[in-house]
Amino acid sequence: MSRIVPPVDGKAPNPVLSKAVIEGVSGFTAGAITTLTMHPLDVLKTRLQLNTQKPQLGTSFRILRQIVHTEGNFRALYRGLMPNFAGNSISWSLYFLWYDKIKTRVQTFRGDEKLSMSDYLLSSASAGTLTAIFTNPIWVVKTRMLSSGRNAPGAYRSMSHGLREIVRTEGVRGFWRGLIPSLFGISHGAVQFAAYEMFKNKRAADLGSPKLNNWDILISSGASKIVAGSVTYPYQVVKVRLQSYEAKTNYLGVIDVLGKIWKHEGVMGFYKGLGPNLVRVLPSTCVTFLVYENMKTSLPMAYDHLIGTSLDT
Repeated sequence: MSRIVPPVDGKAPNPVLSKAVIEGVSGFTAGAITTLTMHPLDVLKTRLQLNTQKPQLGTSFRILRQIVHTEGNFRALYRGLMPNFAGNSISWSLYFLWYDKIKTRVQTFRGDEKLSMSDYLLSSASAGTLTAIFTNPIWVVKTRMLSSGRNAPGAYRSMSHGLREIVRTEGVRGFWRGLIPSLFGISHGAVQFAAYEMFKNKRAADLGSPKLNNWDILISSGASKIVAGSVTYPYQVVKVRLQSYEAKTNYLGVIDVLGKIWKHEGVMGFYKGLGPNLVRVLPSTCVTFLVYENMKTSLPMAYDHLIGTSLDT
């Protein structure tokens, strides 16, 4: 978790927090804070993606009203919080950790500190693949809990109950339902991170300094999310349909989902929930990257202060 730096001027060496720990803790904290603040919009987005009717104006407000009135007041908007919290915090922790490690390997291999757009795409896609495979079981439980009220027939009571029920009724393979469209969705993360890095580098070049302020981070993260979200959103609808309770009876696979959405809902069916998704992901992305970047800066300083104080005493 830490390494020892050589002594300077005869002073005892101090342990230094490793980059892996910094990346992991920063990503975990960013995912946790984002989930706690944005969860109700995630519930709404999931319900919209599972709605197979033709898109209509005002559907979001009707669904929110129905959830509050029939599923347990405003507390129902936080159903499925635990798997969402676990999934986001663990995913961001692993993603940032693996992304930094792969990016560093690419830099070492190239022998060049300046990475290209394709280098960022490769690094983020590789990190996304590893993260998606590792965390998919959490997302299956989360999707099913967010898609129904607690008292609905067959609904999971908790994350642990959901995990047990999947093993009992679907076997271990059930944990990886929707993995294929999730892997398709890696393109979203790859585009987002590549755009984010390019926006950051451009802003740093304009300022003549690699240190960006919070406004620079907010603008860069928001712009990169808009670019990625506009291009890759349909895969999320397909993934949610395949991870729902009724997936086994309603759909034969990815191709079947695509065909049925196209036939019964039209092209706009692939963009159901895009509105609340943009409302949710823009602030959540900004919060995630803002917390992550600030944690990366403050965590080593806080650790050095803590270690320094303990050594002095």
